[in-house]
Amino acid sequence: AEVAQLRAFHGDDLVVNVQGDEPCLPAVLINQVAADLAHHREAAITTLYSPLENAEQVFDPNIVKVVVDAKGYAMYFSRAPIPWLREHFNNKQALNNVTMPHLKHVGMYAYRADFLHRYHELPPAPPEQFESLEQLRALYHGNRIHLTEAQVDPGHGVDTEQDLLAVEALLSQ
Repeated sequence: AEVAQLRAFHGDDLVVNVQGDEPCLPAVLINQVAADLAHHREAAITTLYSPLENAEQVFDPNIVKVVVDAKGYAMYFSRAPIPWLREHFNNKQALNNVTMPHLKHVGMYAYRADFLHRYHELPPAPPEQFESLEQLRALYHGNRIHLTEAQVDPGHGVDTEQDLLAVEALLSQ
């Protein structure tokens, strides 16, 4: 919001924010998320997802999961395993055979400038505070977030100290 104000961005100007915990994010994904926002006029925000690969990732609270509706709009984001498969409660191994993929949120957003001007004035939302996920404030206040699957691997994110060491090793090559 501060950048949009300082740069005098107007209503429909698009702003892409790549979060600092995604240092390996390919540039093609920046273009993808911006194009998605330009295409989905009813969305205030767009972002990306990629399928989770195993049950360990589904249960990792450092990996943000998302559930989308039939048109690709976010229903909810969580650090918990969502959607929750009640038949497989406490059975991580059974999740590896489930056909519905769990989706990982990729830490990048595209915003319309007019939304950014409003967002910082919205009061924090209870789900946002419980989950420590700022996108839940937008959903709580009725804004729509559209998601598409990342066209390429988003690269290694940094959610833990172990991730940081892995990314440092990767970038030093």
